[in-house]
Amino acid sequence: MEHPNQEKPLKSTEKHTHLQNPHRHVIKDLVWFSLIATFFKLLLIPAYHSTDFEVHRNWLALTHTLPLSQWYTDETSPWTLDYPPFFAYFERFLALFASLVDPTITDLYNGLNYKAPSVIIFQRLSVIASDTTLIYSVYNLTKNMELKKRFLIWILVVWSPGLLIVDHVHFQYNGFLLGILLISLGALQNGNDLFGGFVFAVLLCFKHLFAVAGPVYFVYLFRHYCRGGIVKGFGKLVTMGTVVVGVFMAAYGPFAYYGQIQEVLRRMFPFGRGLCHAYWAPNFWVFYILADKALASVLSKLGFHIQPPTASFTGGLVGDSSPFAILPTITPSVTFAMVLLAISPCLVKAWRNPDPKMIVRQVAYAYTCGFLFGWHVHEKASLHFLIPLAVVAVESIEDARHYFILSIVSVYSLFPLLYEAQEYPIKVTLLLLHVALMWFGFSESGSVSKNGGLVNRWIVRMYLVGFVVVEAWGQFLHPLVFGDRFPFLPLMMISFYCALGMMYSWIWQLRCIVRSP
Repeated sequence: MEHPNQEKPLKSTEKHTHLQNPHRHVIKDLVWFSLIATFFKLLLIPAYHSTDFEVHRNWLALTHTLPLSQWYTDETSPWTLDYPPFFAYFERFLALFASLVDPTITDLYNGLNYKAPSVIIFQRLSVIASDTTLIYSVYNLTKNMELKKRFLIWILVVWSPGLLIVDHVHFQYNGFLLGILLISLGALQNGNDLFGGFVFAVLLCFKHLFAVAGPVYFVYLFRHYCRGGIVKGFGKLVTMGTVVVGVFMAAYGPFAYYGQIQEVLRRMFPFGRGLCHAYWAPNFWVFYILADKALASVLSKLGFHIQPPTASFTGGLVGDSSPFAILPTITPSVTFAMVLLAISPCLVKAWRNPDPKMIVRQVAYAYTCGFLFGWHVHEKASLHFLIPLAVVAVESIEDARHYFILSIVSVYSLFPLLYEAQEYPIKVTLLLLHVALMWFGFSESGSVSKNGGLVNRWIVRMYLVGFVVVEAWGQFLHPLVFGDRFPFLPLMMISFYCALGMMYSWIWQLRCIVRSP
């Protein structure tokens, strides 16, 4: 007699369908999962949006109105085009539909600061639609994983509060770009090096800031793909080089034809913007700046004459003056050297043992180095390593604990982007919900043992409690104590406190890279 709970054998037709498409149930689950995420993204359409919203609207108008030869020379508005050509082509593609929805959206001369419901809805929906790239990349990376780990990665990536804050409130297209990165990494993990290199080249032509991982890609592909003897290896090197050069020619070729490569590069690399962004990204330079200010204060009290800085950390022309009173001036070349030096252990490992299982960690580590030591880093750049690390967060207890802390640090560091009062409940709710989902997800996935837990050290517990203290000071105590004075102090506290967590993450990742085979 058949047991009522016994799984019934598949019929012949069901077996045939299952063998034909073994991942069909995964696709179905991800579709429903993504639809839920889309529902919440739609609820955020009326939320606050930054100046980036007008920047991208202007790029729609610019690419729609002007011939290609004027895209990187036009100065009709302050929001000049400063992304690589593939992103400009992407904006031109979107403009085809925007002009049909509302012609004013793509009006370069009369549409400045246009805020009609039509433009808001269209641009919000364009970000949601472009997230299909991210969804596909997550499916491709997780389709062969066990159910619990697969769902956890979906939660960490598709429901990432950082992406919701930056893309669907603040307004950008990071999910689309990170989806391209994950497609490339998925190809490398599966041994499809040529396609992985091709997709990464495409990504660089969408957003050049992803080039920080370029050295890792070069060393890994040279050692892993271009192997097999001198003749065969050289042939593969030529093949890869041809593919990459072909991608860059497709992107930059038209502008080379017009003799505008210098204008394009000048827009893409505006080194005159200063060492830090307007709101300090929580990286190494926070400690350097605060150390300079502390030394200047101490020496002044000791009777030394200290010349106050004549330049800003967030602007001014490089070389004209120094924003530092005591410590040496930092230039773009110094940050470039520091990033390359920080990445070097990863390059050595990739050279000695180009392991596909390590490539995601190595690329994430490279982006962490770029974030910590780079020039004029935006706080949003933490997503470049946070999202890839979600893929490896389910591999061990240590990975889960590290990601739990890092994701809290990264998301909290984005809070100042949403500075209006009506958005405060949104960002707090997103972070708290994310923490709860991580706690439950890591526990259920088996990544964290029942005895170990996610927070197993008192210093980690104290650090996490510190976020409550920092937030309470900035939101409630600072206005009571200082009123309107020292408005930058709460932001500085967030930068400093999150920078501690970022430095911890970098050291932890470096240890994993060094200890890897």
